[in-house]
Amino acid sequence: MNDMLAVRVEGLTRTYTTDGQPVTALAGVDAAFARGTFTAVMGPSGSGKSTLLQTAAGLDRPSSGRVWVGDTELSKLSETKLTELRRDRIGFVFQSFNLIGALTVEENILLPSKLSGEKPDWHWLGSVIERVGLTNRLTHRPAQLSGGQQQRVAIARALAVRPDVVFADEPTGALDTETAAEVLALLRSMVDEFGQTVVMVTHDPVAASYADRVLVLADGRIVRDLPQVGAEKIAEVLATRWKA
Repeated sequence: MNDMLAVRVEGLTRTYTTDGQPVTALAGVDAAFARGTFTAVMGPSGSGKSTLLQTAAGLDRPSSGRVWVGDTELSKLSETKLTELRRDRIGFVFQSFNLIGALTVEENILLPSKLSGEKPDWHWLGSVIERVGLTNRLTHRPAQLSGGQQQRVAIARALAVRPDVVFADEPTGALDTETAAEVLALLRSMVDEFGQTVVMVTHDPVAASYADRVLVLADGRIVRDLPQVGAEKIAEVLATRWKA
């Protein structure tokens, strides 16, 4: 495994059964995500983009193929070891924030460290908390925050363990345009300033324009692998119809 890669998937397939009929969500995907890069994964509804994220993150087992996070192959892990890997080496940011309402901002951010039993790296956490602009909000609870602030908490929590990779699934889907831009700029800065690796599923060409690279899926396959070309070109590419 190349130590410059945060994540790699090889020959990834995922088939579900719906109403007794097989449905292919992924049909043999090969992809590699270099450390310190920001990748947007796009495609029409049902193209397999969320399934790719879920299998690459160890949230779902592929039907066939292999996934590596760093030099660890996920198929070789027991469920217990897979849970530990997700907790200790992967960060997650979701559209719905997934914060715990009874906990303060600080307690939400520290949750991964608490679950792992590891002592928090306060120097790192201090840098993250300052960068996401939450220094004066640590004693607040999620209900006291705006949607944008809640997503900042989720990003800080995802980064708390300094993970190999952060997987973000439509992280701006519940936010207004201005707040979405702030959150995307924050994710971009985490890559540029802290060397984090981000893989983001999005349907929005403007959101994708913050990434270094855009993978476009159709019918469970990667049909385009683009360097950053800007929102207008991304929208144009997405308007093209493919059949895998």
